Amino acid sequence: MPATLAAYLQRINYDLPVRPDLATLIGVHRAHLLNITYENLDIHRGCSLTVDFDTFYTKIVEARRGGWCFEMNGLLAWALREIGFEVTLLASAVGRASVDEPFAPDHLILRVDLDQPYLADVGFGNGLLEPIPLAAGRYRQAGWLEFGLRQVGDRWWFENQAYGGPGFDFNLEPYQLADFAAESHYLQTSPESGFVRTTVCHRYVPEGIVTLRGAVLRRVTVEGQRDELISDAASYARTLADVFDLHLDDIDALWEKVWARHQAWVQK
Repeated sequence: MPATLAAYLQRINYDLPVRPDLATLIGVHRAHLLNITYENLDIHRGCSLTVDFDTFYTKIVEARRGGWCFEMNGLLAWALREIGFEVTLLASAVGRASVDEPFAPDHLILRVDLDQPYLADVGFGNGLLEPIPLAAGRYRQAGWLEFGLRQVGDRWWFENQAYGGPGFDFNLEPYQLADFAAESHYLQTSPESGFVRTTVCHRYVPEGIVTLRGAVLRRVTVEGQRDELISDAASYARTLADVFDLHLDDIDALWEKVWARHQAWVQK
């Protein structure tokens, strides 16, 4: 096994044998989400995000950070291919109500072909916990999270679970990582981008999903959701470290931005 793949599997705490089968696909997908946080903090720390594989491999695997969809699914696609899976990168648009709205490829997802094609996605944060067949239907995971997939013409529409963000639509045209470079730049630089307007961290945990959006920590379980306000830099640093396994050396500067935005939001 290549050392780079072994390091990735160690990063996600996956110690079972790996082979290109459904059990491995499900296991690696779950382990990735349970051990790597979806996060966009670098945008607010003045650090550029890239679709370059070596850069985000170093960031996520070696520096033990998280990432957003281009990094998270880019990394998973590479790992699955190293194991022997057939993986195709697909482009999707988040939150479109219909095909009449402009299509911007703002979310990377994966098609993995086994006995049938599967949709894999570790880059949505509060989306799929496990891959689902690329077939229309309803899919329940963790006993209480329900997702949907439907097809209209050549387009597929993914419906996220009730506590998550909006769904997305896509077709089966293959993409390369470099094809997402322009959208990646736009999403981390445009004042219109939600990624620029607020910080966000998502993490699957055994009990459900935890989200830190700005200064509000939300825990979602089978019993519902509960919010907690983070009100000082020490608590923010502790939450990032203890809940999301994120250890940053410039918390005070980041917290000032987070708290100022929260205050502005409260006063609206």
